[in-house]
Amino acid sequence: MKLTLGFSPCPNDTFIFDALVNNKIDTGGLSFEVVLEDVQTLNKWAMEGRLDASKISYGVLPLVLDEYVVLNAGGALGKGVGPLLITKEEGINPSLIAGKSIALPGENTTAHLLFSLAYPEAKNKRFMIFSDIENAVVDNKVDLGVIIHENRFTYMQKGLKKVTDLGEYWEKETRSPIPLGGIVMKRTFDTVLQKKLDALIKESVEYAFNNYPLLAEYVKQHSQEMEETVMRQHIDLYVNNFRIQRGPEGKTAVKKLLSVYEQQHPGIFTGRVPLFVE
Repeated sequence: MKLTLGFSPCPNDTFIFDALVNNKIDTGGLSFEVVLEDVQTLNKWAMEGRLDASKISYGVLPLVLDEYVVLNAGGALGKGVGPLLITKEEGINPSLIAGKSIALPGENTTAHLLFSLAYPEAKNKRFMIFSDIENAVVDNKVDLGVIIHENRFTYMQKGLKKVTDLGEYWEKETRSPIPLGGIVMKRTFDTVLQKKLDALIKESVEYAFNNYPLLAEYVKQHSQEMEETVMRQHIDLYVNNFRIQRGPEGKTAVKKLLSVYEQQHPGIFTGRVPLFVE
């Protein structure tokens, strides 16, 4: 049986999926048609129900719950891993941010949700592919930008400055790890198949951990930032035990994020279907 599977080309995703999609583990007859796209594209496709299984931002989860269930393995959660609000300006006054132009990596990303939680009055938002945000700030196309992924490790080299760590803000407000993204699968598949894919992703993550710090060619091939030091920084920051199993703490964090979404979008009820594969 072949499943369509989407995830980003970032090192944290290619690291955990390498063994699964490149036949380094026994997949029990499952094969995969892999689609590598930026997270906002994957979010949009999840809203359209295009892929059988996919990485998504938890920020879009309330909009796809009727179609998809969240798997327990492979998700990105943690502490100190949140998006950063950056600028080119020296000593920017936080009280003036609401009037500034802000670049964000997609309307339905967790980064946007966390930014909106920290800066609810900011309305001048411009959504673009995450890898374009640094240069948009450098080139004065926007006043500030919210960066994710590899850009956390490169923005200072371009003379940019951190204004707010949005992950730290979330952790302070909720005392929970930051739920960045999860792996979802269509509810039309039976629970047996959902659990099988979940177990295979867990095995794939464990395989990657067991062979680290070796970097697979699959990771190097697709990394936006080709310097191996940056790839390892990325993996070390974003890949942790939550990737193997979300656990009770992770589930609580996701539910808190959904409650924040409901507060910002009154009338949306996200408790109508089970969230997770059990």
